[in-house]
Amino acid sequence: MDLHAYFDIVRRRGWIIVVVAVIAVVAALGISLVQTKIYRATARISAVPARPDWGLGNSAKDLLRNFVNNINTHDMANRVIARAQLDMNSYDLLAKITVSAEPENFIIRIDAKDRDPEIAKRIAKTMADLFVDDRVAYYNTQDKNNRIEVKLVDSVIDAPLYQPKPLMNAAAGGVLGALIGALIVLALEWMAADILAAPAAVERTTGLPVLGVIPALGPRPVASQRKQPAAMQTSKIPGGAR
Repeated sequence: MDLHAYFDIVRRRGWIIVVVAVIAVVAALGISLVQTKIYRATARISAVPARPDWGLGNSAKDLLRNFVNNINTHDMANRVIARAQLDMNSYDLLAKITVSAEPENFIIRIDAKDRDPEIAKRIAKTMADLFVDDRVAYYNTQDKNNRIEVKLVDSVIDAPLYQPKPLMNAAAGGVLGALIGALIVLALEWMAADILAAPAAVERTTGLPVLGVIPALGPRPVASQRKQPAAMQTSKIPGGAR
């Protein structure tokens, strides 16, 4: 199939792709409007070695995974609930948080999601503060050269809207709708592939010249336009006689 054939398909059936894409965009926007708004607050904890030593630095990176496991526990969750005075249990709180490590940046990241942005910020900030307090108290008993300095990167924590994201959903819906529309067009072309609708198609398929084309039947004449039978026709005779 040459490039001209593809352009011909787009010209004839491109409206299908456009219609399906528009329907998908509208559906995505509608779903976004009915989704519950969720806000996410992020607290970042810095865990940097006290001295620029390669061995101590690698040890700090390895310890980040242990720190993540210690934060993501029911004991820590219950302490956060008690300090922040939250009306939930430890299972509910752990379902709202995600704790991860960024070893290349010596960062521990705590993400808290909730319908209320203030609750999300309170969870993330309280959990980060408790962890920092615990590690500072522990490292104060250690030799200064072997410490890992743990502190909150920023005390100001925001809670932007996490979901829904109407524009992103609309864009994704448009792309998905266009792909579905293209598949529909390909299916229609595949089903019509065996139909030779033009003389050029007949010649290209059979390799023989087309000598003539039988035209399609036109509309049948209405009853008022048909000629009456000869027996029903009259003619005037000069002098008034018939």
